[in-house]
Amino acid sequence: MGLSFCGNDKDSNAYSVDNGVLDNGCFVDALNLVPHVFLLFITFPILFIGWGSQSSKVQIHHNTWLHFPGHNLRWILTFTLLFVHVCEIAEGIVSNTQMESNHLHLFMPALMGFIAATTSVVYYHNIETANFPKLLLALFIYWILAFITKMIKLWKFAEASLGVQHLRFCITALLVILYGLLMAVEINVIRVRKYVFFANPQRVKPPEDLQDLGVRFLQPFVNLLSKATYWWMNPLIIGAHKRPIELKKIGKLPIAMRALTNYLSLKDAYEEQKNTDDPEKSPSIWRSMYRAFGRPILLSSTFRFTADLLGFAGPLCISGIVEHLKSTTEIDKSNKTGNMILGVYHMYSTELLQNTYVLAVLLFLALVLQRTFLQASYYVTIETGINLRGALLAMIYNKILRLSTSNMSMGEMTLGQINNLVAIETNQLMWFLFLCPNLWAMPVQIIMGVILLYYLLGNSAIIGAGVILLLAPVQYLIATKLADTQKSTLDYSTDRLKKTTEILKGIKLLKLYAWDNIFCDSVEETREKELTSLKTFALYTSMSIFMNAAIPIAAVLATFVTHAYIEEDRLGPAKAFASLALFHILVTPLFLLSTVVRFAVKALVSVQKLSEFLQSDEIGDDSWRNGEMSMPLETGKKYKYPGDTKAINRKGRFRMDNYEQPMRRQLRPTETEDVAVQVDDGYFTWGSSLSTLSDINIRIPTGQLTMIVGQVGCGKSSLLLAMLGEMQNISGKVSWSKMPDCEIHLDGNISGHDSGLPYEERSKNRYSVAYAAQKSWLLNATVEDNITFGSPFNKQRYKAVIDACSLQPDIDLLPFGDQTEIGERGINLSGGQRQRICVARALYQNTNMVFLDDPFSALDIHLSDHLMQEGILTFLQDNKRTVVLVTHKLQYLIHADWIIAMKDGSVLREGTLKDIQTHDVELYEHWKTLMNRHDQELEKETELESQTTLERKTLRRAFYSREAKNQIDDEDEEEEVEEDEDDNMSTTTSRRSKIPWRDCWRYLSSGGFLMVFLMVFSKLAKHSVMVAIDYWLAKWTSSNQRNESFANLFANSTNYTENNDGRQNTEHHSYVPVFIILCGAAIALCLITSLTVEFLGVAAATNLHHNLLNKIIHAPIRFFDITPLGQILNRFSADTNIIDQHIPSTLESLTRSTLLCLSAIGVIAFVTPTFLIALVPLAVAFYFIQKYFRVASRDLQDLDDSTQLPLLCHFSETAEGLTTIRAFRHEARFKQRMLELTDTNNTAYLFLSAANRWLEVRTDYLGAMIVLTAAVAAIRSSPQSGLVGLGLTYALTVTNYLNWVVRNLADLEVQMAAVKKVNSFLSTESENYEGSIDVSQVPEDWPQHGEIKIQDLCVRYDPMLKPVLKHVNAHINPGQKVGICGRTGSGKSSLSLAFFNMVDVFEGKIVIDGIDICKLPLHTLRSRLSIILQDPMLFSGSIRLNLDPEHTCTDDRLWEALEIAQLKNMVKALPGGLDAVVTEGGENFSVGQRQLFCLARAFVRKSSILIMDEATASIDMATENILQKVVMTAFADRTVVTIAHRVHTILTADLVIVMKRGSIMENGRPEILMEQEDSMFASFVKADM
Repeated sequence: MGLSFCGNDKDSNAYSVDNGVLDNGCFVDALNLVPHVFLLFITFPILFIGWGSQSSKVQIHHNTWLHFPGHNLRWILTFTLLFVHVCEIAEGIVSNTQMESNHLHLFMPALMGFIAATTSVVYYHNIETANFPKLLLALFIYWILAFITKMIKLWKFAEASLGVQHLRFCITALLVILYGLLMAVEINVIRVRKYVFFANPQRVKPPEDLQDLGVRFLQPFVNLLSKATYWWMNPLIIGAHKRPIELKKIGKLPIAMRALTNYLSLKDAYEEQKNTDDPEKSPSIWRSMYRAFGRPILLSSTFRFTADLLGFAGPLCISGIVEHLKSTTEIDKSNKTGNMILGVYHMYSTELLQNTYVLAVLLFLALVLQRTFLQASYYVTIETGINLRGALLAMIYNKILRLSTSNMSMGEMTLGQINNLVAIETNQLMWFLFLCPNLWAMPVQIIMGVILLYYLLGNSAIIGAGVILLLAPVQYLIATKLADTQKSTLDYSTDRLKKTTEILKGIKLLKLYAWDNIFCDSVEETREKELTSLKTFALYTSMSIFMNAAIPIAAVLATFVTHAYIEEDRLGPAKAFASLALFHILVTPLFLLSTVVRFAVKALVSVQKLSEFLQSDEIGDDSWRNGEMSMPLETGKKYKYPGDTKAINRKGRFRMDNYEQPMRRQLRPTETEDVAVQVDDGYFTWGSSLSTLSDINIRIPTGQLTMIVGQVGCGKSSLLLAMLGEMQNISGKVSWSKMPDCEIHLDGNISGHDSGLPYEERSKNRYSVAYAAQKSWLLNATVEDNITFGSPFNKQRYKAVIDACSLQPDIDLLPFGDQTEIGERGINLSGGQRQRICVARALYQNTNMVFLDDPFSALDIHLSDHLMQEGILTFLQDNKRTVVLVTHKLQYLIHADWIIAMKDGSVLREGTLKDIQTHDVELYEHWKTLMNRHDQELEKETELESQTTLERKTLRRAFYSREAKNQIDDEDEEEEVEEDEDDNMSTTTSRRSKIPWRDCWRYLSSGGFLMVFLMVFSKLAKHSVMVAIDYWLAKWTSSNQRNESFANLFANSTNYTENNDGRQNTEHHSYVPVFIILCGAAIALCLITSLTVEFLGVAAATNLHHNLLNKIIHAPIRFFDITPLGQILNRFSADTNIIDQHIPSTLESLTRSTLLCLSAIGVIAFVTPTFLIALVPLAVAFYFIQKYFRVASRDLQDLDDSTQLPLLCHFSETAEGLTTIRAFRHEARFKQRMLELTDTNNTAYLFLSAANRWLEVRTDYLGAMIVLTAAVAAIRSSPQSGLVGLGLTYALTVTNYLNWVVRNLADLEVQMAAVKKVNSFLSTESENYEGSIDVSQVPEDWPQHGEIKIQDLCVRYDPMLKPVLKHVNAHINPGQKVGICGRTGSGKSSLSLAFFNMVDVFEGKIVIDGIDICKLPLHTLRSRLSIILQDPMLFSGSIRLNLDPEHTCTDDRLWEALEIAQLKNMVKALPGGLDAVVTEGGENFSVGQRQLFCLARAFVRKSSILIMDEATASIDMATENILQKVVMTAFADRTVVTIAHRVHTILTADLVIVMKRGSIMENGRPEILMEQEDSMFASFVKADM
């Protein structure tokens, strides 16, 4: 049969034009070819030239991405056009099969039209990228020509009286409309851009974001196709494979998504509601959220509804395909003649939908569209949620900056609450927005599904739906229970963490006292409680998983069994499998609905908390309301002034950030110009009605040093804060002198009249007050940033400040000097060091006013003097700055220019020292006696080695031990390895994309082999049974159908039909019991699998934590020196939490989705083996998608985590340092920083969610391809129709689960890192606890005498390191008092550790009372000796626990010990006596008292050997004297070894050992050593005097 355009049927006159040219249908079709060919001829050369010249098309910078008007509409119309062309081609081909010979004109023009439409969109995209609209003219002409030719065709059809019932008429009409619309779009572009027919074309600029090269998030700017498929993400995700994604790569956020933009829109919506008549009524946050973010939510919901409706196309197409498979064989050719019009066959519209191939393609298209819309909906909600979170964070932050101080100090608003608002409530609201469209989409989806089921199955469908609906509340119950258990688990784990932290902080003490096991047990106890709670959690989780899996099975069972017994007609495979697919669709919304409802409830609570917070008191400045407020002109707004506004901040004339013009006040000039601040009749309060400060009349002279003195708690600090406007003012007023007339910009540059002044003078910004609070407040930043605090860096000034605060020695000790991070996340500094940095910050700022609140409290005497002289008197006074100093150190009063003496919240005296001396002799005398006492202490203190040296020492120790660590912590090591291998790309690539099988195996094996076996077995069994159910259904329904057609053949013999009916019933019912049994088995197996997985998780978590704790507690002390505490704690907090709660559910989800996909593919392959051929390319595609995605996802997840922490820290920092920030006037800078941090975190999160969409779109399209190939393969090989239904239903489920496989794989990979980290600690060496002597061989009372022989002792901390003690020999007689001295690092402390076998003794030995201690079991050795350490350490609990955790002593013994340590009376006075509470770290006792407790602790243990390791270093003289006395009396008969760093403490000893560089230089009686002039000991004593 030859191919001819118009066909060559025998009797046709296809080429005759007798009736007129246009009446020949074939000619009209040929005419339709013209526009398409025209377009192809014009555009191809242009495209090729374009592509040739820009071979590197990708490199065009995206600032040329201009969307022409109607961009999205054009893409949508073109896609519709393509779809209609596909229909036209299909219709042509089907009609062609009805003809005698091939009629090319039926489908050829349509095919050309398809190609032309595709070309048009490619062409358009290229023009748009090049921004060259003149070339659009070609498209304009094409649309006009196509429109005209199609119009002619339609007119001819109408003439031939074809109507809507004919498919080709409908298609042509649709095409006419589409071409017309596209023409209109084109005309609109001409109208707007005026690129042709107009004299002056319009110049257009690309969007502002794209001119800024930093924006990498292109979703809003790319074309529609790229938007829908996230094509623009490809380079990022594929590039992640080669090198990790860093913050630089993800760039900045587009302007519309920045926190500032969204904050402004939310704030406007919020503020708008305030202007109502009812000022009491609080603005509703919900309404503001709706106003600011309502539109995208509506858009997302629209997408969601579209997707849900398209979702129902799946089951309907399946039923169609199965239905028509059997009817394809006998095509009805009888009505062929009736449909021949214009010489060709015309189909009826309904006929097309009966063609199985057409249905398969439709199914494919519906799936693709449904998935695209669904992902678009997800994306829009997530973007909106992120925007909302940014806006809320900015709102909360602005509120924090205006919170009244009394709120914070009176405990109405704790830091914890604020942190919760930031970390929890905003996220709850964000998640609520993510799930928000579900609230209205899901009920609609459920109702639609039930209606369709009813249409398919009749009444029995209602029963199935009823089962689902009845079980839904149960699911909700389980979900709420889950949330509760999670809370209780959290409480226990916080408790456990607290205990673990204490143990790790005091690990040295615990080991030395052999108490490690006792404390370890207490952690295990808490862990037991936590595990009980975890088991409940696991139970509920597995119930929820079980309900999910079991509900659809139960519903299917109920429906089909009732259908078998109720309905008359037999169940055909078409209906059965369509309804099966519908049940699968229904499960998801029902399962999710409970989650969504729970989130909605949580969101309500969160909004409640937020609105309470936003309404809390703000800082008020009511004192200026008596009309002294003149508004500066440049704000350009008329402020309406209600009588007593509260929210006026005393702003200097700062240019605040451009989005909140603060109210500024011009301060009235006071009577005299030389008063900086004056308070008249001030009554101030901290928020209660009682005034804290009353009747305050003071003035602060300009450029002078004012001191405020008084007893503790008399209101000195409050006075400073009252002047700063932090307290609520009841009456009276505070006036500040006027500011020089200039605008100060944030960075300290000045625009004003006095630019001629020198820099120093000019930039003193009068109204920023440099303020150093009593409680030091540091930022998490470098030392330098903490001191400069946003001011420009000036080297000379910086150096002067550092010297004045004597910070240089401390800075030299830090690992990176002043670039070291300090604060919560960095190095922990001691109190004195922190305070000095805060004072340095106040000194460095270039402000006229400096307020110092008791800067000397944490400093020792030398530093205080130095700071007073260098810092305050020299540095500040030389600059003529006004200084206000609160202090207890009265000896400095002589330097004061002006003194304010406070008492009980009011001013006692004010004046110069001379005034007070003459007018108030009593007060002066009182001061004098106090000063004398100070002087005596001074003499004493100079003898002591100052506290600062000590702080420096501890700092140096901390770093010394860290430098010594050879292997940097495990994570860093891996990173370094990866960097080294960067040259040979392939290895890193493979390493980054490998799945951590080893860690998975470790995790599973720690759960126990039985559980693993059970899990694998039950999983496989469950999925096999699930397949069996559906297979049985297929057999059952196919059998019905076969019998029916059989019966129809013999319909003439009536009696046979009756017999057959009976037989069919019995056979039919014989299928039912098997079906019921299978479903029952499946439900049971669901329960077993969900339980085994969860409890496998619990078992693994139990074992891993137990092993980790034991390993770490028993690790050698060196391990703790080289491993940062934070890192160990991370294993116990974050990593343990992941292992406890996250891994089991991820594992469950992963195995389930993988097995579902595999079983589905297995079933399809079983039904149509040809499908396997198509599977190969799909599998390859899937492999690459998941490989790329996992790597990128992990990087983005890390970025999200690492950017979240600084944000949360910034919030808590701000809340802690409010007064300081407000005094310095740095609100604007902090807001800016907060916005930056929020945007960075949001960028990471947006990219992460876009990457998830990227993956899901791709896996969904793969799923659609699988459905298409399965359908086509099934139609071609046409097996039993029941089996076809089975295969297609399974193919549909694959689309749902493919992306879960990858997502879970990626999650599991991230979570397995926790197992890996824990495992890396499990490989540490433990100390050798056994010893070579059995405990029974050691006498009960050993060591009874306390004789110590040290023979040729060599000690090192680690086999890798140099020895710290070299060949030490000494002999100590029983009862001797021995002093060991030497410079720092001479090995004194190492010797004390050697007595306890805490270090590696590799040569020589220590023999105590005849037993070599290295052979003893460690526990025995350490429990028989006592030691008092340098840093007194107490554990939280009771006093009894601290003295005797083993509970072996009587109360009398404990009281006796306390009495010896001079603590008895103090403890008696405490509530509870011996059971009185000790807070964490013993903070409720002073350092001296803590040291005495340690002494009592050593005494309780009646050991004949006591070792004191620099025990007097950190205590005052009084306590030290007590200690010395006790040692002489109570320990008179015991051997005492004192390691001293102040030599005078060992002058009375019986034997002195002087050490240097790990060996003994001198030993002998102190008197003898003193007499030798050249002895080291003598030189030490001289230096110490």
